[in-house]
Amino acid sequence: MQIQPSIKKPFKLLTLILMTITLSAQAAIFITPKPPLVDAKAYVVFDHNSATLIAKNNANKKHAPASLTKLMTAYVVFQLLKDGRVSLEDKVRISEKAWKTGGSKSFIEVGKSIKLETLLKGMIIQSGNDSSVALAEHIAGTEGTFAAYMNEYAEQLGMRNSRFENASGLPDENQYTTAYDIAILASATIRDFPKFYLWYAQKEFTHNGIKQQNRNRLLWSDNTIDGLKTGHTEKAGYNLVASANRVGMRLISVVLGSGSVNARELQTQKILDYGFRFFETIQISGIHKQVPIAKATKDTLKIGMANTTYLTLNRGKFKLSEQSIVLNSRLSAPLKKGEKVGSLMINFEDETLAQLPLIALEDAQQAGFFSRMIDNIKSLF
Repeated sequence: MQIQPSIKKPFKLLTLILMTITLSAQAAIFITPKPPLVDAKAYVVFDHNSATLIAKNNANKKHAPASLTKLMTAYVVFQLLKDGRVSLEDKVRISEKAWKTGGSKSFIEVGKSIKLETLLKGMIIQSGNDSSVALAEHIAGTEGTFAAYMNEYAEQLGMRNSRFENASGLPDENQYTTAYDIAILASATIRDFPKFYLWYAQKEFTHNGIKQQNRNRLLWSDNTIDGLKTGHTEKAGYNLVASANRVGMRLISVVLGSGSVNARELQTQKILDYGFRFFETIQISGIHKQVPIAKATKDTLKIGMANTTYLTLNRGKFKLSEQSIVLNSRLSAPLKKGEKVGSLMINFEDETLAQLPLIALEDAQQAGFFSRMIDNIKSLF
């Protein structure tokens, strides 16, 4: 049915226009509430693919890591496995020191030789302090030397506010980390070692006839969560780092210094739900276009993005955005493949959501003298 506004009845036309404007404005409204209040000393919600901090509080405040330290211990062992310097089949002899280590245990026996893979699983799934020390001694001779490995890899990952003194996470006044640093470490583990990361989702592990469950109880209550680690000491309180994969995005949450086991789980669920509900991560790849180029042996140049990029935005905003290519200047040969030539602009109304670099995807050879002279004349007009 078509509406035919009459010139004699301008009020109906005005009403129709106002309704259209109102509906259009409503379609462009995005309300993102403040992050929920979190009962913890520090927390972050971090998008794994875009490395975007969605929500935070005291993200860089130093805090005792407790057993979250074992994430760094595992990362070092994973790296050495990748480099071929140790093997999952290595037989690790258990020292008296490892056997006597207090706190949570894998119940390894002094003097016995145990496969490195078994110790790794005991540390990751059961949070065994004894397994952690045994691994450190096997790799570096002493736990102190192993801590040097931990700090070197932490620096490489950009964990600027972390320091490690032991492999287990037992209290040490010189050992500390931050919610943001732990998110970086968790993301690096998922990215660099996807096969080993699967162990963080394993719900139980049996060694020496003793079955123990994973202390991350969210593995049972939320099937989108597939890792990572809990930690607790009197000084640290209750810590939990988790990762969940929902609606096409992966988020990592870190809660430090919560008041109880139940509290750290509730706070984790709360901030993950906030991130997934109000944000989305968009993968941008395969962008390429032919654009004019002067003084070249051909008329056009293929440009595009060098790598896949991820953007974390308010949920639904990308669909209403506008994308445009802005070149740095009038392109002219010679140009080398890989040279930056412009940007892909992603805008929503008056807001620039992203400005992504575009490069030449091929070489552009310079044309001969007469062709260049003709292009110079064309440019004048």
